[in-house]
Amino acid sequence: MTQTAEATRPAIRPRIAAKSGLFLFLGANVGAVTVLFAQAGLSQNVLISIGRLAGMYGALAMATQLLLVARLPWLDRRIGMDRLTTWHRWTGFTILWTLLAHLVFIAFGYAEVSNKGVVDELVEMANTLEGILRALVAFAVILIVGAASAKFARKRLAYETWHFIHLYTYAAIVLAFTHQIALGTSFASAPTAKAYWWTMWLGAGFAVLAGRVVLPLWRNLRHQLRVTAVVSEAPDVVSVYMTGKHLDKMPARAGQFFLWRFLTKDRWYQANPFSLSAAPDGRTLRLTAKALGDSSASLRSLRVGTRVFAEGPYGAFTTIHQQRPNALLVAGGVGITPIRALLEDIDGHVVVLYRVRTQADAVLLPELNGLAKARGAVVSVLTGSDQAVGPRGAMLGPANLHMMVPDVHERDVFVCGPPGMTSAVLRSLRELRVPKAQVHAERFSLAA
Repeated sequence: MTQTAEATRPAIRPRIAAKSGLFLFLGANVGAVTVLFAQAGLSQNVLISIGRLAGMYGALAMATQLLLVARLPWLDRRIGMDRLTTWHRWTGFTILWTLLAHLVFIAFGYAEVSNKGVVDELVEMANTLEGILRALVAFAVILIVGAASAKFARKRLAYETWHFIHLYTYAAIVLAFTHQIALGTSFASAPTAKAYWWTMWLGAGFAVLAGRVVLPLWRNLRHQLRVTAVVSEAPDVVSVYMTGKHLDKMPARAGQFFLWRFLTKDRWYQANPFSLSAAPDGRTLRLTAKALGDSSASLRSLRVGTRVFAEGPYGAFTTIHQQRPNALLVAGGVGITPIRALLEDIDGHVVVLYRVRTQADAVLLPELNGLAKARGAVVSVLTGSDQAVGPRGAMLGPANLHMMVPDVHERDVFVCGPPGMTSAVLRSLRELRVPKAQVHAERFSLAA
């Protein structure tokens, strides 16, 4: 890494700064919600009090969920969409359990006060109290979304179906908010409580609007991307070149990806995540994709001049997280695309390990070799089966990895490839005790 790069490296790692800021924000709001609950006063029934507190924490979790799916650039570039999506998933389960607790404790509490059955009490509340029916509908929607997010269901649902179901979460949040306005004790307990909740909900809503709607629309109006060339890299791999206006102002970095929509009659509604396969140069953008499905296979038929709507750039798989002077880049299959882009952008001495089944599968290899020669990097193509190779064990196991890159502990390691390979490499790096801060991996994982 150059002295200039070292001098501009932030004192606090970007990911640590973002995580710390997010957790401090969440902790402060948990404290604020607890204070508002206390100021509103306890109910004479303990169950009702517990239910109200659970409902307030559920409302806070919902607002937090909106922030996590807003795709705010500052958070995304530092934490990564895959980690944000993981947090989104756990926050979703938090919402489910807190709202379930809210419903159960409130229902049993009021049933105890009125000496009625729980079901009878719920029916009466839904018929007589404003907002209760909306709350029950919101809870039912969240149950459906939660069921669709379970592993057994997620594996059986097409991404488009899963995404469509998840969009109903926004409707559930709106219904829950109107319920809180109508019946929330803390919401109406004091002007400060009302101001807090309005600020929280409106802030989260504006974040989603800005990150998911306004920013993508503004960037696409500004840059006006069009396809300039479609190049076959292999029988099942194609590269798409694009240009547009003011691309030197687009905040894209090597290693990031976009959600691409090619505005043709049969593709405009499909958004697919593809990494940049070349570092942005201010004039062109390029993606390279393997024909894994109908969407990526149809890229070959794109015509020059096709308009492109791109959402992004997204991802934290960039050099802003580089800690050490030198780097190891590990790619598997079509995971070479962000790795190839990083090879242009990364500082210091670089070793590239490219894992493929056969030499013929090593797409972009001539480009990799050309870049390696120009900057003194080392590219090694690892071919063969996924089983153990030689006396030292698995090809990317700890022993072989250390043999191929003896100074791996002194390098940042960027890993991109199929889930199985990525997990195996990360496991090897843990066994080799490579510091966690020097290991970077990101999977395409999108929240609804």
